[in-house]
Amino acid sequence: MDNLKTHPSASMPLPFPQNKGNVKPHRRTTPLLSTSPCSGDSLLEKKIPKYTLLTTNPETPGHIPVMGIPSDDVVLIQLPKGPSEPTVVTVNCPDKPGLGCDLCRIILEFGLSIARADFSTDGRWCYIVFWLVPNVSNSSRIDWESLKNRLVSICPSCLLPFYYFNQQGGDGNGNQNSTLSSSVYLLKLCCLDRKGLLNDVTKILSELEFTIQKVKVMTTPDGRVVDLFYITDGMELLHTKQRRDDTTAHLITVLGKYCISCELQLAGPEYESMKAFSSLPPAVAEELFSYELADKEASSKELKADLMALKKATVTIDNQLSPVHTLLQIQCVDQKGLFYDILRTSKDCDIQIAYGRFSSSLRGYRNMDLFIRQADGKKIVDPKHQTALCSRLKEEMLHPFRLLIVNRGPDTELLVANPVELSGKGRPRVFHDVTLALKMLGICIFSAEIGRHSTSDRQLEVYRFLLDDSCEFSLASSQARNRIVDRVRRILMGW
Repeated sequence: MDNLKTHPSASMPLPFPQNKGNVKPHRRTTPLLSTSPCSGDSLLEKKIPKYTLLTTNPETPGHIPVMGIPSDDVVLIQLPKGPSEPTVVTVNCPDKPGLGCDLCRIILEFGLSIARADFSTDGRWCYIVFWLVPNVSNSSRIDWESLKNRLVSICPSCLLPFYYFNQQGGDGNGNQNSTLSSSVYLLKLCCLDRKGLLNDVTKILSELEFTIQKVKVMTTPDGRVVDLFYITDGMELLHTKQRRDDTTAHLITVLGKYCISCELQLAGPEYESMKAFSSLPPAVAEELFSYELADKEASSKELKADLMALKKATVTIDNQLSPVHTLLQIQCVDQKGLFYDILRTSKDCDIQIAYGRFSSSLRGYRNMDLFIRQADGKKIVDPKHQTALCSRLKEEMLHPFRLLIVNRGPDTELLVANPVELSGKGRPRVFHDVTLALKMLGICIFSAEIGRHSTSDRQLEVYRFLLDDSCEFSLASSQARNRIVDRVRRILMGW
């Protein structure tokens, strides 16, 4: 941990790292935003110096013939002094579309919540500060060095492209070599069945920085469980024998006497055919993906009250405050991954965010102020576009997850669905959180799978869990189903 640099000030971070050696950025005295979004606004009244993006083209105005800033300065982490204080993570790098969403996804992968955030960009350079705390459902130790490496890996580089490509295996824009980053591996586990086994395996995979792309879990009549995990590696090292051997050895050690066999290999062509599972019955699909699901789903009175609070979310648009940006103001109930959902929706809607503040939770509610523009750099003035954007944001806040319990023949099935990004990337840790909730309830999972379902306007990731009815209470009772929905939704929402 000694090599983690601390930022000079957590309360008022510097806009850019101090100069080192011969690195002397070209400085202009204009504000970070070409025109101040709002006169006298406390968030933007400081005139932050603007720095010209380093370039290899000597004819580019403001060209600086240097290699760039060291990667250690791209992401700075200030560890908390006390257990109740947040960790401050500062990101300072060239900008790219969707960078904020990508950063928030990685933060969510590590089991962290964003307590607050500030960010600004001029379209070429961005500066972001996150105040992070562990999620309530995360009991794992946070590897801050790994988090830093993962965040750096998606940030566009200011180094010379050929140097960055040779050193990192990427294109210099935060995009790693496609051969490595897209490789899917198959983990085959055969274990003796026990309560909570699936969540324990999922927790181990999360700690090892693996992302579960597809799952097929089956229980045999003799009490054995066969788990097929199709995974990708956040560290992008599974192509090495050492990483594969270390992974299988760690799983065997942690699972102990319950582990019968463990194999890890590159996934074959069968992976593509498994991406979509057998289609959902039309009636089930209609109920699961309907906008009014929260009103109809089984839940307790306490959860219904929380869901009603979600509907109090307000999204307003103001074009009077800034001459060049549209001000988007959001107030809603606090929930896990909220900032990720907002940035994911903005990214999918091709909205550019020039400046934003994600305020701390106050009495369970969050406030966000975002200065935005369309992809063409213009304000959002079309009333239809404004209405569509506000409706989409409200829907994402009201329905980040859809839960449904149905009868599947003589068995009981839990369905959980959530939207995926247009890039195809799913929401992190959903499988972990659902299996954790079921483990806490003492409910055994007979089988599980992950697939994709497409509607007219989006794609969703659907998790299907066939539950074992031979547990402490009958799954056929409405009371039992209410308890399941309550616990699963609360874990997913961070309530």
